[in-house]
Amino acid sequence: MYLTMGEKIRILLKRKKMTLAELATAIGTTSQNLSNKLSRDNFSEKELQQIAEAFGGRFEGFFIFEDEERI
Repeated sequence: MYLTMGEKIRILLKRKKMTLAELATAIGTTSQNLSNKLSRDNFSEKELQQIAEAFGGRFEGFFIFEDEERI
């Protein structure tokens, strides 16, 4: 099953018992802006890194090749 990034973030919000408003504040944006991004599933890599940090983790976005090269 493929989950969009927005769906993954909503799952993390529930698991971490964090509101959308709390996450928005943690990453320096408004609840409305974050809600729109979740609906459109439109995030920059920098935003995903900020979101991961707000959840206490890290985001790793790579293209991974057969020889394990990551870009």
